[in-house]
Amino acid sequence: MAAAGRPGTDGGAPTRTDDSAWAGLAATVARLRERAVATLRDRLRRVGAIGGLALQAGLAAALSWLVAHDVLHVSQPVFAPISAVSTLAASVGQRLRRTVELIIGVSVGVFVGDLLLAALGTGVWQLALIVVLAVLVALFLVGSAAVVLQAGATAVLIATLSPSVRDLEIPRFVDALIGGGVALLVTAVLLPLNPLRVLNRAARPAFDLLSTQLDATAAALADGDAGPARTALAALRQNKGELSALVEATQGAREASTLSPVHWHERRGPVGRYARAAEPIDRAMRNTGTLIRRAVSLIEDGEPVPASMPQAVTELADAVRLLKQQFAAGHEPDRARVRALQAVCRAGDAYREGVGFSGAVVVAQVRTTVSDLLVATGLTQEAANRLVRRAFGELVRHDAADAGE
Repeated sequence: MAAAGRPGTDGGAPTRTDDSAWAGLAATVARLRERAVATLRDRLRRVGAIGGLALQAGLAAALSWLVAHDVLHVSQPVFAPISAVSTLAASVGQRLRRTVELIIGVSVGVFVGDLLLAALGTGVWQLALIVVLAVLVALFLVGSAAVVLQAGATAVLIATLSPSVRDLEIPRFVDALIGGGVALLVTAVLLPLNPLRVLNRAARPAFDLLSTQLDATAAALADGDAGPARTALAALRQNKGELSALVEATQGAREASTLSPVHWHERRGPVGRYARAAEPIDRAMRNTGTLIRRAVSLIEDGEPVPASMPQAVTELADAVRLLKQQFAAGHEPDRARVRALQAVCRAGDAYREGVGFSGAVVVAQVRTTVSDLLVATGLTQEAANRLVRRAFGELVRHDAADAGE
């Protein structure tokens, strides 16, 4: 009779194969548990991030129905709450535009539908022709997908319901106007977004990505190991999501600070600073990619790595973290500027100690990236370049070949 024990044993001592199988199973279970926890955490974070949008949508839908039905006495104002939710579902920063597009699309659909119904009457081929012409007119006038969709949908309603529902055109137009207007009212006055919070939430991943990969590159330079730098370069190349989120957030923050009286004072302060920083941060990302790529070449080619070179990259990463912190707090990013210029000083030291071809490119990219970050803090390009040149010092160096003589 086989002894009880792990599956696959013969009653004797467990074999190495059995231990390996159980270890592999335990590792798989641990990975699945970690993945489940990470997925749950991501889902909860997503709900927390858009919870405010859900409240805005619910309030806007209820108010738009109330205004259309009880105040303006539209009998079935279904399109009013739909318009409100559609406006709020647009990307933050595009809601005013979405409202205008809704109104234009409905107007085009009503105009084309009424005109052709009067001339051609109703029927299947008339419906097809009305929709085709409404879409073509919308494309000619605006070209936006939202306008085309609303024009086509409204043309369908006019062509199919007008014979049985009287005066459909005016309620449809009023619904679009009410829904979009109420959505903007909710966004601007009743439940306004905090533009600085929107920007912080969107900018944090971009800043974290940049500083983390700079840290990895500094460690690679210090250890003479190109592996972490290669991994950092691959991670940095996947930055489209972080940058697009930041750009979208700057648009939303500008819209919120323009529409909401509560946040008007922030338009020229932290929100304006953030909005102006998106483009130079994008440039800093690209220049950092070049820096990391040349760092990989430097290590692989066995070029000299002065101690001040990884220090420069580390201080550049610190400058990015300080910039994130000071932006999030709404403070003038003076500490970030100082740390960025310290990175340039260390890069100048490395250059004068002696570097090879790729090392010189790394030094140059530290300078260029710092210049981008200084512009992101609000300095002009000319002022940033002047400070960088002053911090770098004299352009006199000992070449690596000379150092060995």
